[in-house]
Amino acid sequence: MFQTLKRAWSVPEIRKKLLYTLLMVIIFRLGSAIAVPYLNTEVVNAWMDSNAVNGNFLEYLNTITGGALSQATIFSLSITPYINASIIMQLLTYALPPLERLRDEGEEGRKKLNKITAAVALVLSVVLGAGYYMILRRMTGVTDNDGNLLGDALKYADGGYGIFAAIVIIVTFVAGASFVVWMGNRISDKGIGNGVSMLLFAGIAARFPVDAGKLIGYTIDEPSKYLWVTLGYLVFIIFEFAFIVFMNEAERRIPIQYAKRVVGRKQYGGQKTHIPMKVMMSGVMPIIFAMSFMALPQTIQLFKENPHDGSFYAKFCDFFSTRSLGYAAIYFVLIIAFNYFYVSIQYNPVEIANNLRQSNGGIPGIRPGKPTADYIQRVLSKISLVGAVFLGIIAVIPIFFSMADEKLNHMSMGGTTILIAVSVALETTRTLESQLMMRHHKGFLS
Repeated sequence: MFQTLKRAWSVPEIRKKLLYTLLMVIIFRLGSAIAVPYLNTEVVNAWMDSNAVNGNFLEYLNTITGGALSQATIFSLSITPYINASIIMQLLTYALPPLERLRDEGEEGRKKLNKITAAVALVLSVVLGAGYYMILRRMTGVTDNDGNLLGDALKYADGGYGIFAAIVIIVTFVAGASFVVWMGNRISDKGIGNGVSMLLFAGIAARFPVDAGKLIGYTIDEPSKYLWVTLGYLVFIIFEFAFIVFMNEAERRIPIQYAKRVVGRKQYGGQKTHIPMKVMMSGVMPIIFAMSFMALPQTIQLFKENPHDGSFYAKFCDFFSTRSLGYAAIYFVLIIAFNYFYVSIQYNPVEIANNLRQSNGGIPGIRPGKPTADYIQRVLSKISLVGAVFLGIIAVIPIFFSMADEKLNHMSMGGTTILIAVSVALETTRTLESQLMMRHHKGFLS
């Protein structure tokens, strides 16, 4: 990867794209440090430190925003509304025929779908901004680690819950989210790689030094205990990086043989090729789906009063606590289920079999038509299971870390975040390599 970056930097045109991407990332990080008016960032940060833990959905949102959510900055929502809108539109494209026709119209259809996605993202940003504001209103009587009272999250000039202040806070959140989406689109057009993915990577990578500082602080405070914990954690992270890279590149190749046919005096076909099926074809989507589903009880709890001890609601919330074995088990099963669902809407074995038959191709030893579709479905089910189990293991690892040591609750460097960061890094590297190949390809005049 570093060799690719070095060669890309030597090409003036690619160097301009890299600098443009870097500029947008710097602006993104600067915006993540500008506080929203009428908010007490110290109170918000202390509240998030005690509630965004154990790998729950709140911690996930805080991680992908690079800590902007816990600092109550203008980029608190970051690209979360756009990601959710993209997922919704991707699912609706397979469910609604009008959207499916737009998808098949080529470039013009894609532009229309992007406009619809942007509109959905704007609506979601308003909903999320209003929801975050309601959570901020409940941040009252927050104390720091020493027990000192910090006060309330909202600071109003008129001393009450003013409508003007509420509008300013929500509009600021929505404007910040819209500006982040705009920067992502500019990176896609004038920079390197997918803009939304690059900003997502920048937000996650910004949390890694914070986690490293926490580990160093724990080691200095309790060297007899956390020295080996820190070393073991670092070794595990390195192993996890390598394993994720291996699984990202892993694929099952189905051999394809095309029949020979004679047209006039020329013979066509007869070549051998393969259909590559990635083990990780669904990416991180099953984890996001499962995490969103499992976060519903915790999200509802944020808007309600604390349940009484011994009540059914209290037991229900405890069962869905991110530090329980029941939560980890259901989370693991949901990831496997959502992985199969996501793969099923992406791959259609019947369509693949029909395309092979129309192009005079086939799988050696398998009859065309339904037997080919059944064979592809069996292969797809097997590799989907492998990918789903891998995703489940990656997702539940932080839960077991938090159960082993309470201080590791705040560690965001692991599991899903590393999976996203590695996937984006590999995707960007492939983009750079393809652009280098185009510019160094020897043509007919060389």
